[in-house]
Amino acid sequence: MKKQMAGRDALGSFATKFAELNDDVLFGEVWSREDKLPLRDRSIITVTALMAKGIFDNSLKYHIANAKNNGVSAEEMAEIITHLAFYAGWPNAWAAFSMAKEVYAEQLTE
Repeated sequence: MKKQMAGRDALGSFATKFAELNDDVLFGEVWSREDKLPLRDRSIITVTALMAKGIFDNSLKYHIANAKNNGVSAEEMAEIITHLAFYAGWPNAWAAFSMAKEVYAEQLTE
């Protein structure tokens, strides 16, 4: 996994400690523990948590794209969101599907 700089890029000197924790601890240490839990599974868990909490900003879209990059197919993502609709809410599923369709658009036209 390449060095994460999103926190530093977005927050610069405004919230340096938060950016450091985001980039170095969350992504640098937690996400890098692939020997404990594969990236694919971490991606699915993260999408699930964000959707369940009703977080539909660019972080959900980023993590859906991350899931795609970690091997989650469009068909699997659709099934994940469908399953979650019954636990996280129907409107949340609609919102997540909108983002997932954008992320997987290339695969959907093939």
